[in-house]
Formats: sequence, C-alpha cells, structure tokens
Amino acid sequence: MLEWARFVLSALLLALGLFVLASGVLGVFRFRQTLSRVHAAALVDTLGIASMFAGLIVAEGFTPASLKLLAVVAFLWLTSPVSSHLIGRMEVTVNDALEKDMRVDDPEAVRREKEGE
Repeated sequence: MLEWARFVLSALLLALGLFVLASGVLGVFRFRQTLSRVHAAALVDTLGIASMFAGLIVAEGFTPASLKLLAVVAFLWLTSPVSSHLIGRMEVTVNDALEKDMRVDDPEAVRREKEGE
C-alpha cells in the first residue's frame, strides 16, 4: 500500500512539473516582448524543476542522490532570479522602443540605465 502511495504521489509531482514546464515553453513562444518571455520562463522553471525533482525524491526515497537534487533546486532558486534580472536589465538598455512596447513608469530611470549612470 505504501509503495502505491509513493508511486501515485511521485507520478502526480512529475506530471505537475511537466505541465508547468510545458506551459512555460508555451508562454515563451507566445509572448512578443522579451520582458514578458523572461517573466514566463522565470516563474515556471523553478517550480517545474522543483516539482519534478520532488517526484524523483519521493519515488527513490531519501538517499544521498536526493540531497544532490535538493542542492540543484537550491542552486536554481538562487541563480534564476539573478539571470532573469540581468536579461531584463539588458532589454531596458538595448531596446530603444521600450515605451512603444510597454508602459514606462519612470523614464528618467530608463535614461540613467541607458547612459550607464
């Protein structure tokens, strides 16, 4: 009975992770602006991978390999926001038609970012 519960829970977590990752890929391809694409990718990659790794940990049990999977999830949680921020900042500095694509609340901050201040 316990094996079936572990199997069902791990299958549900793996399916959830697959669904989240697939919806993120769809969002990356459907959105036009770079910042919208980054938003879609950044929100789903950590949840999708964390769900899939949680499913693998439940399926395998708590082993040294599961500690490595948890370390990978922690690494992704630390690096994904940084990379998303850098991509967004690059878009602000490179895109000259930023005001055409989206609402800019602080044009002075955009000007300072483009000038490197």
